[in-house]
Amino acid sequence: MSLLHQIALTKITGVGPTVARHLLSEFGGAEGVFAAPRKALRAIPYVRESVADAIAAETPLAEAEAELEFVEKHGIRTLFFTEKNYPKRLRNCADAPMLLYYKGHADLDNTRVVSIVGTRNATAYGLAMCQELVKGLQPHSPLVVSGLARGIDSYAHRAALAHDIPTVGVLGHGLDRIYPAANRNMAARMVEQGGLLTEFPSGTIPERTNFPMRNRIIAGLADVTVVVEAAFKGGALITAEIANSYNRDVCAFPGNTQQEFSAGCNYLIKTHRAHLIQGVDDLAYLMDWTVDEAKSDVGKQLALPVSLDTDEKRVHDIVRQAGPIAIDELMIQLHWPQSKLAMTLLQLEIKGIVVALPGKVYKAV
Repeated sequence: MSLLHQIALTKITGVGPTVARHLLSEFGGAEGVFAAPRKALRAIPYVRESVADAIAAETPLAEAEAELEFVEKHGIRTLFFTEKNYPKRLRNCADAPMLLYYKGHADLDNTRVVSIVGTRNATAYGLAMCQELVKGLQPHSPLVVSGLARGIDSYAHRAALAHDIPTVGVLGHGLDRIYPAANRNMAARMVEQGGLLTEFPSGTIPERTNFPMRNRIIAGLADVTVVVEAAFKGGALITAEIANSYNRDVCAFPGNTQQEFSAGCNYLIKTHRAHLIQGVDDLAYLMDWTVDEAKSDVGKQLALPVSLDTDEKRVHDIVRQAGPIAIDELMIQLHWPQSKLAMTLLQLEIKGIVVALPGKVYKAV
């Protein structure tokens, strides 16, 4: 199937996924659509006169030639919705884009795909929850998807890169630019350890109306969308609503009822639009994700710092073997005073091999 004609089809106002399916089915592919007589085009359901005129004109093909040159020059892959390389989860969405432009190496059909979204005005609480979530996802080998926006989106991408998790940013503009510009260096790393994906051709600027369209791709690519922190109105809640409309799972972290940027998450939970989660264990339980414990333990042992003293190693061994364990249970097993145990746990947290969960419960990383 001609890539030139596939791109040209996306240049025609009034040709969305539904009309395109009718056209492709009738004429055997994109090239056949542009070779079809105007009368035959008008006989197709939903094909307006203006659409038939546009197909018959030379403008879409001329614009497509310029885009094809850009794609080939910059090593960009195209994913057309009737072909095997199109993401299978997204293909099941009725409003999925006809054509995607992709620069990167990550498998968009990864066994587990998590979209992480949230406010651009992230608080320390939101950033901490995001960091802990992404770090905890590593043993599950997911693909992390977000929107490359400021705040939670960018933090999710950075955390994924830091923990060697493939991550894909879905853009609200063409691949000839990065927005916000502050993310250029991170985006370059993502191309090597994930990718950048958009439905918008080169030359498309990041207009406000593009971002709700981008959000449907974020939701459609994933098994589950996690809202880390969000105000009552904003893109994160739009993404959650879209994910719900696709019958995909949605999760949200609860927040302070007095905090503006927790209002959206609390609303999603209160109205049963999202599962309440407090960490990656809750997410894994809801999604029925398991980890090969043998491989997991090997990885943890290899990552163990050599600078642990005797007390730190003793506490870490108990926490690692017991799984999530309350501080009271640790005190019983160790016969230590609380002050000594609390100080040792703090040192282990600082070294990044133990994390504190709500209720004074600890688990090994």
